[in-house]
Amino acid sequence: MTEKAMQEARQAFLVDTLKKLLGQDSPTGFTDGVVTAAETIARELGFAARRTNKGNLIITVPGREPGRKVGLCAHVDTLGLMVRSITADGMLMVTKVGGPLLPTLDGEYCRIYTRQGQVYTGTVLSLSPSVHVQDDAATRPRDEKNMAVRIDEKVHGKEDVEALGIAAGDYVCYDPKTVVTGSGFVKSRFLDDKASAACLLTLLWQMQQTGTRPRYESYFTLTVHEEVGHGGATLPTVDELLAVDMGCIGEDLSCTEYQVSICAKDNGGPYDYGMVSRLEKLAKDHGVAYAVDIYPHYGSDVGAAWRAGMDCRAALIGPGVHASHGMERTHLDALHATLDLAGLYLELA
Repeated sequence: MTEKAMQEARQAFLVDTLKKLLGQDSPTGFTDGVVTAAETIARELGFAARRTNKGNLIITVPGREPGRKVGLCAHVDTLGLMVRSITADGMLMVTKVGGPLLPTLDGEYCRIYTRQGQVYTGTVLSLSPSVHVQDDAATRPRDEKNMAVRIDEKVHGKEDVEALGIAAGDYVCYDPKTVVTGSGFVKSRFLDDKASAACLLTLLWQMQQTGTRPRYESYFTLTVHEEVGHGGATLPTVDELLAVDMGCIGEDLSCTEYQVSICAKDNGGPYDYGMVSRLEKLAKDHGVAYAVDIYPHYGSDVGAAWRAGMDCRAALIGPGVHASHGMERTHLDALHATLDLAGLYLELA
């Protein structure tokens, strides 16, 4: 296979895998479907995979040399909503799962999953949804107290909704609205962090296609509680951990949608100086488009792993993502740059 054909095949696998992951609703605590999809991909590529008690997926990749263990992780849990209560007129009040930017959800279509297995559709709306009726339609706050879900069923009150089996604690999952443009942009909710998870699975595909292996035994872990702060608390014990999560764009940060971002520090503190320096040198020496940034309002699975007591060096990279926790966008260039840097880190040969 020529280098051009290899790049085209890699991109096709990457996009297909990303669409499969994004097509699975998976707010934190409701991730079985997306983990099953990722596990199926890993096993079909010939890699051993297992789930932890908490639901993380661990894919083991044998190395060429003994002596060290390396970990890469990304998370497949996303933001979401959960039913808090049912109003007298049959609307669903909700609570946030993770930190979605609620004003961006006004008007979004959604699915409600009951614990009995029913799935209903609906729309997330302001409680003042009509300019023809409410004086504050444009000004009412878009927050948990002022937004609700209108379900697509003939209901006239709370009792009708309860008769459908809908209750407090049911998940409300809003549409990712995934689009890949001809110019290479990927527009979708939940690129944080399914874009990175797709990169890790594509890295496995690349190893399978080329017959390469990392220098050291490596554990690829897809975590399922990152959005609520403890996804990395039960990662496999390793000497070094590379988290692959979204890179931030905006304010005085230098990263763009076409680069891999290397995070030197987030709100949990600095990442390992030696690893960050090594990643920057690898990117520079091999012509990988990158930026080094500080993320002011950000935490990762590394922070959870460190707080849980893991004695490892750790760093964070990821594709530049615009409008995080809202209507996100990145470019295929950033995903390829992330793939390239992760492969260089593993010293594939």
